[in-house]
Amino acid sequence: MKLRSSGSCEHSDEHLSGIMTQVLHQFVRHESEIAGSLVLERSLNRVQLLGRVGQDPVMRQVEGKNPVTIFSLATNEMWRSGENETHQIGDVSQKTTWHRISVFRPGLRDVAYQYVKKGSRIYVEGKVDYGEYMDKNNVRRQATTIIAACGLCCRDPFLCEDVLAGVMASV
Repeated sequence: MKLRSSGSCEHSDEHLSGIMTQVLHQFVRHESEIAGSLVLERSLNRVQLLGRVGQDPVMRQVEGKNPVTIFSLATNEMWRSGENETHQIGDVSQKTTWHRISVFRPGLRDVAYQYVKKGSRIYVEGKVDYGEYMDKNNVRRQATTIIAACGLCCRDPFLCEDVLAGVMASV
């Protein structure tokens, strides 16, 4: 595998087929031919986000449980609409998606609370969590949260691009 300066990877079809076979063997349920019993299957819940922090983090602790640092992160998706997308003619459209980030891991939680600031560009890796809560009017609400496993604050504008290129190369 060679990493080009653009951050994309070169793979042969045979190499990609081998990678896909390995992934399928790791994550697909299969039955034992001999016993006919199910083998525990593996699954994957992984999210990678690169965006800007929407608010300074807050630390909360509910009912004596472990504290959590919470902040919002905006990611943007941009596309060009029009007749000739290859020559960059047409209107540029953008969609911003807001993500709620929760950091429970003690070391990461404290660093995020202390150093992450509104407007910071950061990379967050974690998992998606769906939950419910009761609002102040006693109405059940649903919430989607990203539980951060690791993060990187990018002060250098090119650092996040390098990190993202490295992440994409490893996939």
